[in-house]
Amino acid sequence: MEYQPTIGLEIHAELKTKSKMFCSCKNDSNEKHPNINICPICAGHPGTLPVINAEAVRLVHSAGLALGGEIQKWSRFDRKNYFYPDLPKGYQISQYQHPFVLGGALKGVCITRVHLEEDTARNIHDKSASLVDFNRSGVPLMELVTEPDITSACQAREFCEELQLILQYIGASDANMEKGQMRCEANISIRPVDETASEISLTPTAKGKDYKLRLARPHLEISSAVSRPLGTKVEVKNLNSFNAVEKAIEYEIKRQAEVLERGEKVVQETRGWDDAKGKTFSQRSKESAHDYRYFPEPDLLPLEFSEEYAEKLRAIIPELPDQKRKRFIGEYGIAENLAETLVRERALASFWERAVSELREWLPEQDKLKEAFRLSSNYFTSDLLGLMNEKSIPADELLVEPENFAELMKMIVDSEINSRAAKDILRHMVERGGDPSTIVESQGLRQVNNTAELEEIIKKVLARSPAAISDYKNGKQNALQFLVGQVMKETKGAANPTVIRDVLIKCL
Repeated sequence: MEYQPTIGLEIHAELKTKSKMFCSCKNDSNEKHPNINICPICAGHPGTLPVINAEAVRLVHSAGLALGGEIQKWSRFDRKNYFYPDLPKGYQISQYQHPFVLGGALKGVCITRVHLEEDTARNIHDKSASLVDFNRSGVPLMELVTEPDITSACQAREFCEELQLILQYIGASDANMEKGQMRCEANISIRPVDETASEISLTPTAKGKDYKLRLARPHLEISSAVSRPLGTKVEVKNLNSFNAVEKAIEYEIKRQAEVLERGEKVVQETRGWDDAKGKTFSQRSKESAHDYRYFPEPDLLPLEFSEEYAEKLRAIIPELPDQKRKRFIGEYGIAENLAETLVRERALASFWERAVSELREWLPEQDKLKEAFRLSSNYFTSDLLGLMNEKSIPADELLVEPENFAELMKMIVDSEINSRAAKDILRHMVERGGDPSTIVESQGLRQVNNTAELEEIIKKVLARSPAAISDYKNGKQNALQFLVGQVMKETKGAANPTVIRDVLIKCL
C-alpha cells in the first residue's frame, strides 16, 4: 500500500547572547571545561530569582519577523515541570499559551509559533557513570514549531538548512548543528494514500497563518477530504545534523509502513536516532502537554510590546537569504548554483559584491559590463572556487583581493590577456597573492594585439612551415589551426588567437 507522510518539526537554536537567559553567567558554547560558567541561578539553587535577558527576547522577535510571523503584544513565561538530571530545578522556564511570536512561513511550510526558553544542562554518559555539565544550563534557547505541512525527508532537510541561514544572517544564532547550537526533532506519521485527499492542497498565505484551498477537481467533497485523520505521531529527538534529519525521517517512514503492513498499530512514542546504525530506537512513551503541568512562571512578570517596537525591529532586519538569491540572479545574471554558493558562504558573497562594484566603476559601457559579469561568474565558479577546494583555503584566508579579481576580469574583457594567461595569473594570485598587472608584466603575459608585430612573427612561422601552407591551400582547415598553435607557441601564449587567425589568413 502507498502511504502519505505527514511531518512537523520542532527546532531549537541557542541564541547568540553574551550571557545566559536568566543570569549573568557567560554564554559560551566553545567552553571545554565542565561547570565553569555556572552560578546559583542556572544551577537551580533554592531561593534564587531569574532576570530576563532582554537581548534574547529581541533576537527571538527578530527571527519571528524574518519568518513573516507576528510579535504578540502580550507574552509571558511558564513553568514546564518534569524531572531529569539535566534540569536542576525540576522545571524549565519556557512558554506555552502566550509565546513571543505566532505564525509565519518558510519554503511553503507554515510556522505555528516561535518561543523562548532556557536550555538544559548536558548529560555525558560513559560505562561507569553519567555526568552532568551545567555550562549549557540556562542558555537562551529559541524553539520554532511548524505545522505538519512537510511531506518528505528532503523537504524537512531543506527547511532546516534555510532556517539555519536565516538565523545566521540576522545574527540570532550561529546555529552550528555539530556544536549542538541547533537541534531538530521531527514528528512523523503516515496514512494510506486516499485519492480524494490527494486532490487537495493547502497553501499558506503570505502571513503563513491562513490557508488557501485548491481543488484539482471542483466536484469533490471538501469536508471529507480535509477532515481525514492523520496517522499516529512518533517523535524522533535530538537530530544534530541535516543528514540525520533526512535519514531519520526516511527510516521512520519506512519503519511505520512496515508496522502497518504487518497489521499492527504504530505506537505513539519518543524515539532516538542511532547515526552509526542508521535507525531509530524507542526511548519512552510520548508525553502530552498536560503531563508537564504548565502554569504561569510566578517569578517573572508578563511582557508587553508596542507596534512601534515591532516596526523598529522590522526596519533593521538585514537582507535575507532568499532576497539575496533573487537579487544576485536578477542583478548579475548569474546561475542559480553560484547564487546558492554565495548565499551560503557570506564571505564569498562579500568578495563577489566588492569585485562587481569595482567592475561597475571601471566598465561604464553596458555591453562590456555584461560580458565582465559573465566572465566573472565563469572564473569564480570553475577556477577560483576550484583552486580554493584544491588547496583547502577558507574564504576568509583567501590571498586574492576582490579588487584584483575584478582587475583580472577587466584585462580579459579589454583583450589585454587571453584566457590561458588569465588562468595562470589567477593561480599565482591564489598561491602567492599580488595584483594581476604586476604579474602580467613580470612574466611577459600581456596579449599581443598589434597586427604589424604579429605579421613579422607569422612570416617567420610560415617560412619554416611549407607543408602546412600547402595543406591549407589544398583545403585542409586543420593546417590553419596548426599554424595558429605555432604562432601562439612563438609568442608564449601572449598573442590574441582571433587576431592571429585573421592575420594568418591574410598572409596565406
